[in-house]
Amino acid sequence: MESLSPISSKFSSPNSLSSLLPPFSTFNHGRKRRKCKAWTLSLPCFSSYKSVASHCKEQSNDRDLVKFENDWRRSVGRGLVGVAAAAAAMFAVYSDSPAVAESLTVAFPVSRAREVNTVQRTLVEAWGLIRETFIDPTFNHQDWDQKLQQTMVEMFPLRTADAAYNKISGMLSTLGDPFTRIISPKEFQNFRIGSDGNLQGVGIFINAEPRTGHLIVLSCIEGSPAARAGIHEGDELIEINGERLDGSDSEAAAQKLRGRVGTTVTVKLHSGTDWGSDSGFREVQLSRDFIKLSPVFSAIIPHKTLDGHISKLGYVKLSAFSQTAAAEMENCIYEMEAQGVCSYILDLRNNPGGLVKAGLDVAQIWLDGDETLVNTIDRDGNMLPINMFNGHAITHDPLVVLVNEGSASASEILAGALHDNGRAILVGHKTFGKGKIQRVTELHDGSALFVTVAKYLSPALHDIDQVGITPDVLCTTEMLSSQKESSLKEKSPAASYLEADSCIMVAEHELDVQESKGTAS
Repeated sequence: MESLSPISSKFSSPNSLSSLLPPFSTFNHGRKRRKCKAWTLSLPCFSSYKSVASHCKEQSNDRDLVKFENDWRRSVGRGLVGVAAAAAAMFAVYSDSPAVAESLTVAFPVSRAREVNTVQRTLVEAWGLIRETFIDPTFNHQDWDQKLQQTMVEMFPLRTADAAYNKISGMLSTLGDPFTRIISPKEFQNFRIGSDGNLQGVGIFINAEPRTGHLIVLSCIEGSPAARAGIHEGDELIEINGERLDGSDSEAAAQKLRGRVGTTVTVKLHSGTDWGSDSGFREVQLSRDFIKLSPVFSAIIPHKTLDGHISKLGYVKLSAFSQTAAAEMENCIYEMEAQGVCSYILDLRNNPGGLVKAGLDVAQIWLDGDETLVNTIDRDGNMLPINMFNGHAITHDPLVVLVNEGSASASEILAGALHDNGRAILVGHKTFGKGKIQRVTELHDGSALFVTVAKYLSPALHDIDQVGITPDVLCTTEMLSSQKESSLKEKSPAASYLEADSCIMVAEHELDVQESKGTAS
């Protein structure tokens, strides 16, 4: 999941509304002149809210309900004209221009269940944000205004908040983008904890495969309950605690895996490609633990160069783009420079992404000048390059970046920035191919809406979405069959856990090639 901007604060406090349309509740959002920080979503809220359930009489038969729904559709149809008229002003707020004060009223039938009534407000907020910011202005070739009416009618008879949230999720699923979604207040709290680098769970990164929707393990945190249980990248999650995950998104599955330390969760997985037998299926019981998401792991590897000298090679693995990722990597590189490291391997394998800003900040550790880091394309097809400004790299030592099919999103932004600007060689396997950026907005009830607001291209204008990045050098064990034995003997015991990694050995070879070319020139 990606976020180009900081998580926006809650919407403004409710304003009074002088008139109500029984039997409807009404949201009114008014705007005063104001400016917003760059890249921060600050759309006006549907903030005036008052329940008029006393005007809603019990519907005694289907004919009355149909009449009720038809009356409501006509009222909402009138209200939606105001949405279209206000679009320009809403965009003006988004683009950091003064917005003219306007007001919009959206009418809807009030649910007699209070918790559903609250989610009705959330529905209108989510609908409005999608309408103004979603990457596809055709909304997957459907009438988005009509979709609000349909969803509100379907939500009206419900009795629980969970069922109402499912209706919002169903509405969002029609957009054809698995990354645009809503999560509950509890899920959002866990999301924020995770981006801060601390959570309680089993230590597993999962993502939905875009073409099939299947939930795939991208990686496990070293030493976590999942890693100790032998769960590997590429495994598919089938069930959690006996509940099948068909149609579930990655955040919903992650929420089921999290929980208090000491509690257990049972997962059913499938490994391999053979679905015809039971051999690929297994169940694992995991005991939840504290998971410290320190995103940086590093080691110094003694490396014998082509001329026979022993040099220090800095190995840095970045497992996620959390809020602390760039600062921790910066400290790591400074420490390695002080210890005389002469070349680097940056390992982004099985890094599922995270905060886009963290990825851009990490890129600036390695790059100079005013280089383009990434190009974004908005819903109107406008391309906006994001450039450094007078950047100063910490080191100019040779760099190889390791990637694979588990390297996604912000990992691909970073790999593309370093590769296309001539700073690094890519080694490994083709990346995941998630070239979309989400903006995260907290809604009035503490839930959060993830909206795909842009797609991105690499600095050299390579499309990444559903394509991925093909590395310069593919990593296979066959490539090293002739040199593996001699290389292993030259390694120090302190780096023995890296010796069996053929991709690291390929990276070392590429660094030798870079060094020889530099010497020859």
